[in-house]
Parts: sequence; C-alpha cells; structure tokens
Amino acid sequence: MGGMSVDRPPLHIVGGGMAGAEAAWQAAQMGVPVVIHEMRPHVGTFAHQTGHLAEMVCSNSFRSDDSEQNAVGLLHWEMRQADGLIMETADAHRLPAGGALAVDRDPFAEAVTARLRAHPLVTVVAEELTALPQDGEWIIATGPLTSDALGQAIAAETGAEALAFFDAIAPIVYAESIDMSQAWFQSRYDKGETEDERRAYLNCPMDRDQYEAFIDALLAADKTEFHEGETAKYFDGCLPIEVMAERGRETLRHGPMKPVGLTNPHAPDVKPHAVVQLRRDNKLGTLFNIVGFQTKMKYGAQADVFKTIPGLQEARFARLGGIHRNTFLNSPTLLDQQMRFRAMPHIRFAGQITGVEGYVESAAMGLLAGRLAASQMLGRALHAPPPETATGALVTHITGGAEAKTFQPMNVNFGLFPPVDLKGGRRNRPARYKAYTDRAKQAWTTWLAQSVLDAA
Repeated sequence: MGGMSVDRPPLHIVGGGMAGAEAAWQAAQMGVPVVIHEMRPHVGTFAHQTGHLAEMVCSNSFRSDDSEQNAVGLLHWEMRQADGLIMETADAHRLPAGGALAVDRDPFAEAVTARLRAHPLVTVVAEELTALPQDGEWIIATGPLTSDALGQAIAAETGAEALAFFDAIAPIVYAESIDMSQAWFQSRYDKGETEDERRAYLNCPMDRDQYEAFIDALLAADKTEFHEGETAKYFDGCLPIEVMAERGRETLRHGPMKPVGLTNPHAPDVKPHAVVQLRRDNKLGTLFNIVGFQTKMKYGAQADVFKTIPGLQEARFARLGGIHRNTFLNSPTLLDQQMRFRAMPHIRFAGQITGVEGYVESAAMGLLAGRLAASQMLGRALHAPPPETATGALVTHITGGAEAKTFQPMNVNFGLFPPVDLKGGRRNRPARYKAYTDRAKQAWTTWLAQSVLDAA
C-alpha cells in the first residue's frame, strides 16, 4: 500500500476532485494514511476530460484574490495559512486575470496529481464506489457528478431524494480566431497590479442593434431538452445565458455583458451598448473562455449565435458550452457540525456534494473534512472553525445555518458571517468588509494554532 503505516488504518476518500485532493493532503500531512478512490479514468463523466485529480471542469478561475474586501479572497488566505495543496498549486500555475486568481488548468491538475501520488502516505485506486461503506473512516467528496449508483445509495440511506440542479460550462475560443481589429485587451477599470493583469480580458463591443439581434438569436436558438425526471433548479451564480435573457432583454447588459469600466481604443468616443468579455484560459494565451456564457444551447446553435458577436465572426471553438446535472445533499438535515453523516457517522461528506458552490469553497470543505477526520482518527478532538472565519461561515451554513426547506448551493459571501457592528451603511462598505476580514484572520490564526496543538 505504497509506504502506508501498517499500524494505523487508512482514511478512505471517495473522489479526487478539489475537495478529495485537499482532504487527502491535509490528512496525510497529519500522519494519517489515505486511500483515494477515484473512478476516473476507469469510469468517465460528461464534463471531465482526463483522469487527473483536481481537474477543473467549468471555469479556470478561483475568483477574487482580495483577502481584505472579498469573502472568496479571504478563503484563499485561510487555505494558504493552512498549507493547502490546492492554493499552493494554483499560485504556482497562476495566469493574469486582473484582481482574480485564474489557473492554467492542465498543468495545475497534473501538479496536484503528482504531489499526491508522490506522498508516502497516499495511495490512489481507480475504482467506482457503488454503495455506502459499512465500516472504516470515509470522506465522500464525489462532487456534482456523483455516479448514479452511489447517488442512489445515498438517496436510499437518507430517505429523501438528493436534490439536483444543473451546472453549465462556458465555451472556449481559440485566441488566433478572434478579430483584433474589433476586440481589445483591457480589464474593467484597468484593475490589476501588472500590465498582464490590466490586459487579462478580451472585450468585444456591441451597439444597440447588435445587442438586440444577439438577444433575439439567443432566445430563438435550439436548446438541449431535460431528460424525463430531471428538474432544472438553476443556481443563480451559474445561470445559462439564455435563461438570463428570458428574464428580460436587459438582464445580460446588467450582468456578464455590462459595458462599464472599459474604453474601446478602436473607437474611444463611442460608448458600447454591451460588451462580451473573454478571459485567458491557459498560460500560453491561446485559449479564451467567454465570461459568464454558460449555456444549454445545442452545439450548432451555439456556434451560430456566438459568431454574431463582433470580433467572433470567425471564431473557432476549442470547446462548446454544455450543461450537466449537479447532485448535492440537503446538508442542514443530514450532516452534523463535524461534517459527519448523522445516519452513518463513520462517513463524512465534503466539497460540492455538501451544497457549497465553487472550486475554492469545495477545496476548503475538503481541507476541513480532512483535518477533522484525521484529528478524530488520531484521538484528538478538533472543533470546527469559528463562524467568524470564511471556512467556519461556510460549514456553519451547510450544517445548520441554512434553511433546510429552501437549501440551495452557496458561494462564500459576507452574508454568511456573524454581522460586524459598524455604522455608515452602504458608503462604509470597504471599512465593513475590512472589519470582517480582520476579525476572520485573527480567528483563523487562533483556530489553526489550536488545531496544530490538538493534533501535535
């Protein structure tokens, strides 16, 4: 079993995505042997292309890296402090993206896989789990694409259907096929520390007529049908663009296509009516994804509709958009504060299946589940982090802070934190966010020190 300590039973982790990879790393670093059970490439999924651990299937962005004013940036900070493998590897494979952390996806996944396979306490087994294990210590981190067999086993055990919604993938365009006489490089409001970051986005401007024609084409395009028995509970942060357009013709202009903070150098005096942004998808700068353009249009229709965008008339697509089922638990009713499955406490859940949304949030729940499980296996109590921290706010939300009846997947946001008492309303927002993050950093540092002492 690849250098495993014979006197200590292993922690079994099902799923080698962001959460499973981080959970494995944290537990192994604490001295607990780990077996990762990953069904890919033995059993594929609709969205995955490889058998690598921590493969990024949707966007290549970890979103804002601002740890003073942004809740997801704070989560980055907390994971870095905890020596998280996902953040360390993301930093090593970072791409220019204004104030965001974007990642070169293939080298990132290859590096995470190599680090885990090289760890003396980690074994990776290519197999699909089809039933809930009856003994041993387990973390199930099978993500939004949990296999049907395991999904049914979970549903049977919970006595309720696992909820499902749909995740959508944005299309990716070859950079060389974009017409640079119409498009230009610029991050909104020229955000970013470096010239690369200030030019991290490609912008395609539209006048009113072009925008209206685009909306018409979007509404008229052929969409993929849902299978019988599927219900489309869309997550608002990842709505297909045609669903946004159905909510009102101006919705996209106020969402991913808002024309603010940008000046077209080809026509500096003309204010665009709308702007389509593309973000670099790999380090080489040969691929760009269309920001916010997740879709359930059929492939042929996608190419037709997207080629109406100025600058993309001759676009060639490395990957068209898609949509897939996303399975998650009603965690407030099913999990305790240690992320254990109440019905079977030897099993923890982590990552997107718990009802967090996003790569960073999934990895953070993996980090926490790995530490909690390893501490318990080492016979040392470890409490969940305080709700004033980003990680603590998330786990508190999914294990009881959320309303079970209306539970939906959630990104980390300051609305999940205990309020900070600061006067000044909206105008004082920067000071308020800074108060949240200062308080969180202090609480996280204390919890980390305590968790190291407890698990020393």
